[in-house]
Amino acid sequence: MTPTKFPEEVIEKEMTKYIGIDVGKKRCYACVTNETGSVLDEFSFQNNLDGINELIKTIHPTSDNQCNAVLESTANMWIRAYHALEDRGIAVKLANPNKTKAIASATIKTDKLSAKILADLLRANLIAECFVSPKETREINALLRQRASLVKMQTMVKNRVHALLDRYDHKSNFSDMFGVQGMEWLKMLELNQIDRYILDSHVRHIECLKEETTILDSKIASIVTQNEDAKLLMTLTGIDYHSALLIASEICDIRRFPSPKHLVSWIGLCPSIHQSGNSLHIGGIKKDSNKRVRWVLVQAAQTASRTDPRMKSLHDRIALKKDEGRAVIRVANKMATIIWHILAKKQPYYQVKQELYQSKLKKISRIAA
Repeated sequence: MTPTKFPEEVIEKEMTKYIGIDVGKKRCYACVTNETGSVLDEFSFQNNLDGINELIKTIHPTSDNQCNAVLESTANMWIRAYHALEDRGIAVKLANPNKTKAIASATIKTDKLSAKILADLLRANLIAECFVSPKETREINALLRQRASLVKMQTMVKNRVHALLDRYDHKSNFSDMFGVQGMEWLKMLELNQIDRYILDSHVRHIECLKEETTILDSKIASIVTQNEDAKLLMTLTGIDYHSALLIASEICDIRRFPSPKHLVSWIGLCPSIHQSGNSLHIGGIKKDSNKRVRWVLVQAAQTASRTDPRMKSLHDRIALKKDEGRAVIRVANKMATIIWHILAKKQPYYQVKQELYQSKLKKISRIAA
């Protein structure tokens, strides 16, 4: 990195710096401008700790020299630089590239030009921001994603076990083939030497993943016991402590959503609408939304449609007119609306089943212990 040198008196004169950073996997490009838009410095740096430390040394944030920075959201490559700038007290924003039209629709797009445009948009307060949750919430999200990853790996290995057993005439009499008794049964099956070795490997893998998942469950449960929003969400039928914490941490602050409709749209439980002139097309549910919360609510809606009288009535009415899939989505939509009111008013679901709710609380206390 070879930053441009400027006279000390010019640097000292400018009290506010605007830094636009175009993020790449290996290298980033930064453009530093002043309050009038004049370029003070342009340079590239490596997207690692050493490179980011050089960036901070170059922009030299002080109490007399305010720095504002913006990074373009690119996969997860922005996280390291964002955390470092945030920890140094620099006001940093994350730009949504799909909504930052000046970049997305540029005819000529280079790293240098993108960084300059980002700096100019930041200076004019025209950045289309991505919401970045507080550091504590991001850590909870990382924990939940790790658990989801472990569950996904378990499912993958279990499917391989099923595929292997399909070649034999072995039928499990257990409701859960991967429960305690089922796992013992798998260990006793008579297979040829190679398949026996492969199955043993799968069984050990599943046991290891289960053990790691149990450890994470204990940590997640202990967090839920201290999270009032998550405990409020557990009053809804179909939402356990994992789902409650995921929804609460993804939403982070319900004040981000002025109304239930905004929350429903963010989750993606409303139809997409495309209008041009007199033409109006209403499509399926929105795809540019929070898929994790949507998946959790759809799963919860399937349970609530069977066990919650209010949701069952809504489900049956929609299913009679349309189909099962749309009925479940409509119930999930209704649950999202209720979630907005629960979190905005800090009140439990008014039709909460107290016996079920208390059993949920006892469960998380037991797991967290």
